[in-house]
Amino acid sequence: MLAVQVLGPIRAWRDGAALALGPAGRKAVFALLALAHGKPVTRAELVDALWGERPPASAANVIHTHVKHLRRLLEPGRGARSPSTTIPTVGDGYALDLPPDAVDAFRFRSLVARATSLAPDEPVRAADLLTQALALWHGRPLADVPLLATHPGVVTLAGEHRAALARHAELMTAVGAARDVLPALVEHVAAHGLDEAVHALLIRAYTAAGQRDLAFDTYHGMRRRLMEELGVGPGPELTAAYLNALEETPVEDAAAPAEVPLASSGVNQLPGDVSGFTGRQAELAELGRVLTSERTGVPIVVLCGTAGVGKTALALHWAHRVRSHFPDGQLHVDLRGYDPRSPMAAEDALARLLDGLGVPGADVPLDPDQRAARYRAELADRRVLIVLDNASSVDQVRSLLPGTSGCLVLVTSRSSLSGLVALHGAHRLDVDQLPAPDALALLRTLIGERVRREPAAAAELAARCGRLPLALRVAAELAASRPACTLAELTGELADRRHRLRVLDAGDDARADVRTVFSWSYEQLRPEVARAFRRLGLHPGPDVTPFALAALTGADPDEARRSLEVLARNSLVRREPGGRFVVHDLLLAYAEELSGEHDPAAERTAAVDRLLAQHLATAASAMDLLYPVDRPHRPDVTATPPFPTADAARAWLDAERPTLVALCRAAERDDRADYVVDLANTLYRYLESGHYADASTIYGCASRAARRAGDDALLAVALTNLGALRRILGDYDQAAGHLREAIRLHRRTGEQRGVPRALSHLGIVQERLGEYEEAVSLQREALAVHRRLGNRHGEAAALLNLGNAYSRPGHHHRAAEYLERALDLFRGLDDAGGLASALSNLGDVCATLRRFPDAVRHLDEARELFRRLDHSYGVAVTLSNLGNLHALLGDWSQAQRCYTSALETFRDIGHRYGEASTLNGLGEALRAAGRPDEALAAHADALRIATETGDRDEQDRARTALGTTHRQA
Repeated sequence: MLAVQVLGPIRAWRDGAALALGPAGRKAVFALLALAHGKPVTRAELVDALWGERPPASAANVIHTHVKHLRRLLEPGRGARSPSTTIPTVGDGYALDLPPDAVDAFRFRSLVARATSLAPDEPVRAADLLTQALALWHGRPLADVPLLATHPGVVTLAGEHRAALARHAELMTAVGAARDVLPALVEHVAAHGLDEAVHALLIRAYTAAGQRDLAFDTYHGMRRRLMEELGVGPGPELTAAYLNALEETPVEDAAAPAEVPLASSGVNQLPGDVSGFTGRQAELAELGRVLTSERTGVPIVVLCGTAGVGKTALALHWAHRVRSHFPDGQLHVDLRGYDPRSPMAAEDALARLLDGLGVPGADVPLDPDQRAARYRAELADRRVLIVLDNASSVDQVRSLLPGTSGCLVLVTSRSSLSGLVALHGAHRLDVDQLPAPDALALLRTLIGERVRREPAAAAELAARCGRLPLALRVAAELAASRPACTLAELTGELADRRHRLRVLDAGDDARADVRTVFSWSYEQLRPEVARAFRRLGLHPGPDVTPFALAALTGADPDEARRSLEVLARNSLVRREPGGRFVVHDLLLAYAEELSGEHDPAAERTAAVDRLLAQHLATAASAMDLLYPVDRPHRPDVTATPPFPTADAARAWLDAERPTLVALCRAAERDDRADYVVDLANTLYRYLESGHYADASTIYGCASRAARRAGDDALLAVALTNLGALRRILGDYDQAAGHLREAIRLHRRTGEQRGVPRALSHLGIVQERLGEYEEAVSLQREALAVHRRLGNRHGEAAALLNLGNAYSRPGHHHRAAEYLERALDLFRGLDDAGGLASALSNLGDVCATLRRFPDAVRHLDEARELFRRLDHSYGVAVTLSNLGNLHALLGDWSQAQRCYTSALETFRDIGHRYGEASTLNGLGEALRAAGRPDEALAAHADALRIATETGDRDEQDRARTALGTTHRQA
């Protein structure tokens, strides 16, 4: 029996006796055949691996000679003319025909796959399997064949080894056996001097083993090496490991070993299963085999087939059947890949998926690569089913793939997506027309006894529908609505109609037949319902509501709702929860075509104008209720009926946000810059509350549309919003750039009202950067413009910002002066929100000045005002300021209560600066109270958040506190 080692120096044994493989070239040929796991390797591939681009003329003969010697070595009893069974010739190449487990690399991969497939609640068993897998390694793969060091197969194996080592370390740490992996990790770190991920693993293992001093030494040593050799600081993974070491309770103080965390979002985004699903047994069986097969990479299945063939129905039906295999959730996103107007961009899909995974909007990175990295990190320890519906290209899907094999990705597409198969190992499953028996079975399910009575006519009907499930359902609904007609009569009508209609795609009979079925159903609709169906083709959003359809048709909402119900009964739209309706993309294309044929261009333009105006007006109505003080700064639009409550207004904004984004994209594409900027301006306060990914999209649409239109006034407004967003996210350089350009454009166009707003935002940016004098200058300039324009509310806001700019050591008396003036103005304006903000900030300054009675009075009033206004952010700020006050008074328990309450709110609303600042305040109070371990944890969290947002003040505050507290701990 032969055995082969590639996980280390290349070795081979026969019946336990080592074999002499010969010179380096022969070892290389043998190694390449072993790495192929029984698959043929062509002579060209062997030549390329051994000599690269400059092979000698004798290369083919040399390869042949190496193979001949290897055959003699592996099969000593074989006759000279007998064909080799161990290294047979296969086409223009060779294969190594051995049992799979004869090669150690195969056994390694098999063990890793088994460990990966286990449920999260089996960490001990998974760790044991990985221990066995890692025991097979004896150094670098093919360590004694240097000419193959960069071969893809060798590089892949090395990567799999690192991944297995990392997972093993995580599992062993989780089950309380971190000490057992330390020797392997120390050895691996020595071999990979600048690999931050490996060093982070070692730091975590040291921490879990209670050896925090060694964890700190490892971090600081790596930090010095990175600075000396690469000129960079530690990356996020290494920093996170260090922060974890700072936070961790030493092992000797812990009550018990940590248990494996079972991350679970519990989300289920799957649309409902298809009623009356029929057939597809072969496809379902194939999907089942993919689910249960052993694997090393991310399992990906591509269901590909023509439009209307039932790919989505199959995907959803199977997804519902296997939900129990994915206890951490099921995600679904319709990529709208074949919608020519608004296919979903990958970064937008990532935002939707991260939202489904429970990531707050404020935590969704704006950079697409960082967003994809956060998505993979969220999925790393979860078992989630991800359904990516209606993908049009590999590029639309690639960044949505997880990084670990615990998840499964199910993609539907009209394209074969061959790049996913070639580059990512996807399993492609072609979904064809239903077999005739299954098509008839579906008709029986939908129509009933008539199919049994008229089998020939039913078969003809199925054929006329191209045996496509979508067309069969539409035809069945029409047949059900005409019970007096025989199927033969209906089929005859369909055949006659087919001859009288032009086709969408010449030569595509199935698509032509489907169009015929659609037209057959469409012609039965009442005129007002037919018009409603056509107008659906003009809607750019992912779904439609009766109110949106009413705008498109000019009808009232009740009539639009009745039309949608009729269309749903005829299978022309699909009803979704919450009173929303979805249209299949093939039907959407048909509706758009019909609108182009039957509706004059002026009517179509007017319909879209009404749709845009309705959403803008409704958004303004919602914002007027939620943020009334900003009403003068929003565009003047036609009022809509007010929302009954603030909760109803916010619920509408939350539900319509994807449609509002789609409308902005469509308006940008149609060169409606004024609309995009108006909608962005209207939604500003809502979007800044935490919906930063959508804000970035909307503000980006606004700025691009304004630039393309050459409208400097609109561009100035758009850039002010974009700059304000970048400021909130801590991207101060970009924020400053946008705001400076906005100020220049506002001045060029003479739009003075926009200047002070941009100046104030820029002043806050400079304050956060520590440029205090410039910050004061900018706020003074904003104040002067507001006064010149007679804008009393703007003047009060500028005084508030100016007071905040002076809220630093040595200037608190001046800060109090400006804040008191702002307070008087806000009282006179009867602006409760501005008054509460001024009181809260003034109370904090008074506490610093040790004017404690004034501080208590101002902060108590501010808190009561914010509570009456249901202003969560204001309440949180005031509580944090009260925490500062109680800390100064030495009341540590009360300070902690205030900070903790404020922290909960900041986290709920996703305000990162407030969270970081409050954590630092909490840490300082805990340290003063003699609780250094808890203080370290608070400051470490603050540092992590401030590093992510780029807030320099809170970073410096956290680092200083960490150093001081760590020395005391």
